[in-house]
Amino acid sequence: MKIAMIKGDGIGVDVAEATVAVVDSAVAMTGAAPLVYDEIRAGAGYFAETGQDIEPGGEERAGQADAMFLGAIGLPSVRHPDGTEISPHLRLRDRFGLYAGVRPVKAYPNAPQRLADPRAAGIDLIILRESTEGLFYSAAAHGRSDIRENEVRDTLRITRATTEKLHRFGFNLARKRKARGRPGQFICVDKANVFASMAFFRKIYDEIAPEFADIDTGYAYVDAMALNLIRQPWEYDVLVMENMFGDILSDLAGGLVGGMGMAACAEIGDAHGLFQPAHGSAPDIMGQDKANPLAAILSGALMLDYLAENSGEARYAKAASLIDTAVDNGFGANRLRPMEFGGDMGTLAVTREVLDQLAGAQQVL
Repeated sequence: MKIAMIKGDGIGVDVAEATVAVVDSAVAMTGAAPLVYDEIRAGAGYFAETGQDIEPGGEERAGQADAMFLGAIGLPSVRHPDGTEISPHLRLRDRFGLYAGVRPVKAYPNAPQRLADPRAAGIDLIILRESTEGLFYSAAAHGRSDIRENEVRDTLRITRATTEKLHRFGFNLARKRKARGRPGQFICVDKANVFASMAFFRKIYDEIAPEFADIDTGYAYVDAMALNLIRQPWEYDVLVMENMFGDILSDLAGGLVGGMGMAACAEIGDAHGLFQPAHGSAPDIMGQDKANPLAAILSGALMLDYLAENSGEARYAKAASLIDTAVDNGFGANRLRPMEFGGDMGTLAVTREVLDQLAGAQQVL
């Protein structure tokens, strides 16, 4: 399987290399064919050098791969003339129709828990963020915003075709999680009381729900959900929402279980998948062995699950399970202590510990 590897900017390089080490080790343990990486230069640093945000032919090569992996992109000091940051990954989402943004939010033992309620130890939910439309529709490609001297307008776009696929993806995701012991609940998060676009989003949800009678349904306005994610996040399973709402609430939810260094992400379309940590490039700590690579490593596990489903090679799914178990066991034994959480372990030490835990997790095969 070929992986288009975009390490990007800042700590993206550090965490991407950590992910390759862990993913390759897990794959080797299962006896599956090793992954082949096609490294593509892209990001703000590349833009500063060349005036282009991705190398010539890079987008095409990314689309030809079996999956894409992205470290992180963006440098605050490098921007387009209109003030926006360099963001070729938004264009990749748009070009390849990566509509399903899967953001797992899971509490790990001995990792920081920001809520005092002991039930917070049971947080295990997914924010499903539509990733190609919504308020990000204008940002995906330059020229979509209406920029005037005294006024700027960005378009929020919701289409039936994409929203139907998103909701079916979410219902199926809730069904898969139910088979593994989760509640089997799929909640529509919107602002349907104010915006016609959001009422349309909810209408399509209602149309599709009868196809999944085994899944519990419900609604929440996005402002109420922001409150509920603080009051009772352990009550939720899968939440679906528009692009900007998902961008905001997934960061909020990530803060409940330690921080963005634990925020894995999969962006999946009909024929392509891109996997990345949801955090930024943090150039202030680039190359200093301080970044928490776990979000990227867990994104690598999501990528392996995706490859297993698309290729029929079950050993990739087993490799993903090994990584998930290794991270669980590492936190459970209090042997994963990232600096992000005030611990004493930098990028390399965290990566080595996950590799050590992998060797132990292999015994369950």
